[in-house]
Amino acid sequence: MLEYLSINSLGVIEETTVELDPGFNVVTGETGAGKTMVVTALNLLLGARADAGAIRAGDSKATVEAGFVLPADHRAIGAAEEAGAILDEDNHDRHLVITRAISASDSGTRSRATAGGRGVPVALLSEIGENAVAIHGQSDQLRLKSTTAQRHALDSYGGKSIAKALAAYRQTYTSLQEVSNQLQELIHQAQERALEAENLQRSLEEIDNANIQDDEDEEVQERIKRLESAEEFRDAARMATTALSGDDYNLDASSAESLVEAARQVIAQAPGQVEKLEEIGKRLTSVGIELADITAEISQFASSLDDEGPAALNQAQSRLAELNRLKKLYGPELADVIRWAEEQRPRLDELHGDTDRIEYLEQEQQKLTDRLQQEGTELTSLRQKAGERLGKEVTKELHGLLMPTAQFSVAITPAELPGPYGFDDIALLLQPHPGSDPRPLGKGASGGELSRIMLALEVVLANTDPVPTFIFDEIDAGVGGEAAVQIGRRLARLAKHVQVIVVTHLPQVAAYADKHLRVNKAPNVDAGFTTSDVSELVGEDRISELARMLAGHADSSSAREHAKELLETSH
Repeated sequence: MLEYLSINSLGVIEETTVELDPGFNVVTGETGAGKTMVVTALNLLLGARADAGAIRAGDSKATVEAGFVLPADHRAIGAAEEAGAILDEDNHDRHLVITRAISASDSGTRSRATAGGRGVPVALLSEIGENAVAIHGQSDQLRLKSTTAQRHALDSYGGKSIAKALAAYRQTYTSLQEVSNQLQELIHQAQERALEAENLQRSLEEIDNANIQDDEDEEVQERIKRLESAEEFRDAARMATTALSGDDYNLDASSAESLVEAARQVIAQAPGQVEKLEEIGKRLTSVGIELADITAEISQFASSLDDEGPAALNQAQSRLAELNRLKKLYGPELADVIRWAEEQRPRLDELHGDTDRIEYLEQEQQKLTDRLQQEGTELTSLRQKAGERLGKEVTKELHGLLMPTAQFSVAITPAELPGPYGFDDIALLLQPHPGSDPRPLGKGASGGELSRIMLALEVVLANTDPVPTFIFDEIDAGVGGEAAVQIGRRLARLAKHVQVIVVTHLPQVAAYADKHLRVNKAPNVDAGFTTSDVSELVGEDRISELARMLAGHADSSSAREHAKELLETSH
């Protein structure tokens, strides 16, 4: 609800602040006093286009400010908090202050807005306003003007049964969209995915056939080095063998083995038995045996070089080239090649499973389509029943507002395509008199009639689709007498559920208000302009204002008696 409204230098109002009642507030005043400036100020706070012509004569800037009290989970509060607004907390409620300033300059009209002390785009005020305030005026019926708002109003009126059916439908609709998108993606990309599978299959087979091991490339490189040096190794082995065991082609050449054997024989042939020499002889024998073993090992090594030969070198070089190629494609190291293959196997399985996946998704799509058809049909049926009830109730209210031939109805027609909210296009229609065609709200109705239509609709919807604050500007235009009394009664009924602010010239309406505000006009002839402010009327002052509205002046005794009677009968 609106706690207060402050206006500075707007129209004829120089400066005023009014506290508002949570129930029924009425604004009255003489013609030209500036009653509509209250609505103009609220429109500015709700994001309306700024007009420098609304700035009070002689001033360079106009400002308006309003304080809202809304539940913490209200959508308007969420929008303000996302914009960085600072809010005061009061139990489960939040206090939000919004301002709008307009000024004129050589370049045109300038406008600035704040919410919760933070500068915000004017568009944010519209977002806050559409969730917090509904304005019904002579020129613009802001609430329920869109088909979306009308659908939401009908669904809210339908209660839990529609809410449950709509939730089930939306869940199925979302699932169907997801399945359909996946299916279309698979179908449209089938050729690309088949090519990907073929290439991936070839790569994995290549890696598997290579049967590579970690660090195998380093081992092969070492082997290549050894094979490339085989001739040098053979020469070294031959020379070492010759030195150890002699040369078969030069029998006179000395060798390590023959020299050691000669030394052993000399020691063995020494006369007598000398323990020390015997020990040396034994050691020489051991040395001879060790030299023979070394010679045999060198010969064996040389023989192995002969066995491997050039073919082994070619084979090793080919293996290294293969490993390097795989590293270049999938590496940079062999371990990375192995890891890449393991990571890609699930993708290959997925690609090979496309056919099964497509078949499964087609079955799931059909299942969800059938379910959506069933749930959408049920939702339409519930809406039709709710629409019939809503039409009857609103029509009854219109008859009470002295529109006796008007018929209100809800048209539910098939949409071109199923949407996230069902199969239906929903429109609120009015048949002003028998024989005429039902027409959408706002078509063919005067501003006053449309305001009464919206009042009837809001009274019926008050328990199910409430907006915290309703504003009606000149809702009573062109009516009087009993119709005015009926309008006052219904506004009072609406105010039991939400805050209502009404700008009116009818005393029958004003008498029902919980709070009566008057716009006071004070012409300044010398200065050439009029100044107005707003004050609350209570007691005798309120009776005087109602008398003025009844008879044209406040001092008429009969008018004052009538005013007292209006107050007594309306409360």
